[in-house]
Amino acid sequence: MPFTCLALVALAPMLVSLQPPAEAELAPRDLSGVLAPLAAEHKIPAMAAAVVRGETVVGLGVTGVRKSGDGTPATIEDKWHLGSNTKAMTATLCALLVEEGVLRWDRTLGETFADVPMHERWKPVTLEQLLTNRAGMPADLDRDGLWASLWRHTGTPTEARRALLIGVLKHPPEHEPGTEFLYSNAGFAVAGHMAETVTGTAFEKLIRERLFDQLEMASVGFGAPGERVKRGKGADGKEATSVLDQPRGHRANGTAVEPGPGADNPVAIGPAGTVHCTIGDWAKFVALHLQGARGKPRLLTAESFLKLHTPAAGQGADRYAMGWGVTKRGWAGDHENVLTHAGSNTMWFSVAWLAPDKDFAVLVVCNKGGDAAAKACDAVAAKLIGEMLK
Repeated sequence: MPFTCLALVALAPMLVSLQPPAEAELAPRDLSGVLAPLAAEHKIPAMAAAVVRGETVVGLGVTGVRKSGDGTPATIEDKWHLGSNTKAMTATLCALLVEEGVLRWDRTLGETFADVPMHERWKPVTLEQLLTNRAGMPADLDRDGLWASLWRHTGTPTEARRALLIGVLKHPPEHEPGTEFLYSNAGFAVAGHMAETVTGTAFEKLIRERLFDQLEMASVGFGAPGERVKRGKGADGKEATSVLDQPRGHRANGTAVEPGPGADNPVAIGPAGTVHCTIGDWAKFVALHLQGARGKPRLLTAESFLKLHTPAAGQGADRYAMGWGVTKRGWAGDHENVLTHAGSNTMWFSVAWLAPDKDFAVLVVCNKGGDAAAKACDAVAAKLIGEMLK
């Protein structure tokens, strides 16, 4: 999912300085009343949202059904695919490893993958360049049939990422590394592969142990959430159907997709975009970065958060840091570094907005891809910003 910086520009007149969040001591505001009409308007099967102030979730809600045409309601404990909002998580993992001395921001591809044949221009490319989309990594992986081969790959995710690495590095970079921005899932996949290579631990296990477990994000998984609905004979010999246990992703045309092959991108790009979790668990990660941006760090030092949130030089008004777009919005106060990112594997959509100057963040997810999903999530975010930053 290409990084998109959604509009949300018409709210500035509404905003005043925040009052101490007395509601933080109470149950979060139920946001379902905001979600329901907008989900219906944009024909979205289900949506969820959370509002974070400080380190507290002050708004939480869900609406809709897990699968179009099925009456099973979505719940607040359901899991949602985050797409490219995985990228900030991968960058955070790398920052943890840098602080441990296992990685360096200037560690190079040549140093890390000395056993992999690569074009000479790749050798000096750094971890930092990979995480800021300035490494010259390709925007797509169609060349030489690499993308198709990653779909067919039957080995481990780590082996799939090594295959991706080899396929990309045999060609020169798309541009001189460090000089241009080019959004690339491959770059984050390679950054994740650097992390698993230097630690000897598969990326999925590594990020769970070093990051998700520390934040008590117990719901996290990879790929499409849930199990395929199964039909057959039960213990009593009668025809039975298994429970629809989690939301299903839906293509832009409304077709639901069962978990399994084709329900997510290849495992090779896991570090770029395959995490799923509950809206509440994602809010824990967002709160970590909101407070880090306010000089109240946890897990990482203030310097590391500054590194993660500082865009690379030489970009335009909407700049890119490490898994975060960095922009300005009138509703967000005077703080120049509003953090945002969207994510989609074309069957789900997610978006987050963090306004450090307001100590406020909003995150929205839905189980459908396409333009309607993006517009629905944008509309929910705008309404929640307008209502909860009065």
